[in-house]
Amino acid sequence: MRQSHLYTKTRKEAPADETSRNAELLIRAGFIHKEMAGVYTLLPLGLRTFNNIVGIIREEINAIGGQEITLGSLQEPELWSKTDRWGAAVDVWFTTKLKAGNDLGLAFTHEEPITKMMTNFVRSYKDLPKFVYQFQTKFRNETRAKSGIMRTREFVMKELYSFCRTQEEQENYYNVVKDTYVKIFNRLGIGEKTFVTFASGGSFTKYSHEFQTVCDAGEDDIYIHDEKHIAINKEVLLPEVLLDLGIEQKDLRIAKASEVGNIFNLGTRFSEALDLTYQDEHGEKHSVWMGSYGIGPARVMGVIAETLSDERGLVWPTSVAPYSVHLIVLGKDKDGETHKHAEDLYKKLLDSHVEVLFDDRELQAGEKFADSDLIGIPMRIVVSDKSLASGGVEVKERAGTTSDIISIQQCLHMFNKVC
Repeated sequence: MRQSHLYTKTRKEAPADETSRNAELLIRAGFIHKEMAGVYTLLPLGLRTFNNIVGIIREEINAIGGQEITLGSLQEPELWSKTDRWGAAVDVWFTTKLKAGNDLGLAFTHEEPITKMMTNFVRSYKDLPKFVYQFQTKFRNETRAKSGIMRTREFVMKELYSFCRTQEEQENYYNVVKDTYVKIFNRLGIGEKTFVTFASGGSFTKYSHEFQTVCDAGEDDIYIHDEKHIAINKEVLLPEVLLDLGIEQKDLRIAKASEVGNIFNLGTRFSEALDLTYQDEHGEKHSVWMGSYGIGPARVMGVIAETLSDERGLVWPTSVAPYSVHLIVLGKDKDGETHKHAEDLYKKLLDSHVEVLFDDRELQAGEKFADSDLIGIPMRIVVSDKSLASGGVEVKERAGTTSDIISIQQCLHMFNKVC
């Protein structure tokens, strides 16, 4: 992508009404646009980053048997009334009416609809277990939409649901998902800062596990046991929980954290209410055991922006960055040798399937470097008269403090490609 073709621009200042660091940086760097409080547009750089996060999650969920679907957003109250959640959850619902006057809700979660759907496909024990997931837009009437893209009123959620024959089968899969979430957050570059956190299950179940990333802007207080790399949410810091986990309170440290994922054992609560059953080998009917597992990709993107940035701007992990390389050409003569070398390198990188943002704009070096630091692409390659005179191109990692001059051939070999 030529940066001269990118319609978005960097900004020196974020909107005056934006107070969260993640939104300030993402707006200034041209990743998102603020529509209103709690609603953001993903711009080209932001969408590429978002899709990279989604891609990692999708790969790992597919690897443990997930089958992807997309459910509808409009929900009728009758279905939710069967689980007593229409009235109880109405404070976070955006509701509307059909022209005929019927009430509708814009889905904030999908336990009820997916359970009802599965009644069409589950009859026998041979139909189970099944693991179904989606990436789908949610709407929640948040009263605290002040944390940038970490807490919004409209957002995409990855939600996986498991449908099992027995409690043991469900608990086994629950642990598989827990381990998979650890892998996901490691791949997303925040694994060291993210802790499996024992927490309350809220309206879903008595207890659950959250995945909390230590973050100064976090809304939760967690107590961390560094040796075991686990944590306890402040709301459930109880003697019996400490005993279950085999830890003592004196070995815990408190930290602010942001929830990036959660997993719940749902038991048979929804299957009993919505008549999701199966027949076993002897023809006896049983309710299906269920679990629910969520990750918000945009929320993760915001947490990465909060926790891995520095005073110059964003610092993306390679796995989620919008581009692998930020190629910068310096020199006034567009027809000169320096630009020809840069254009040739750009083409060879693209031919080698390296994703490149090519800063071919007519700007001063300082402006280009400042934009590069703000955007936060992991690797910067500079082609200039000075670098060519020294033997090649200047290479610098965004998270590093020093740069090196290497030959163009070495540069191409860095990406395991041969010119």
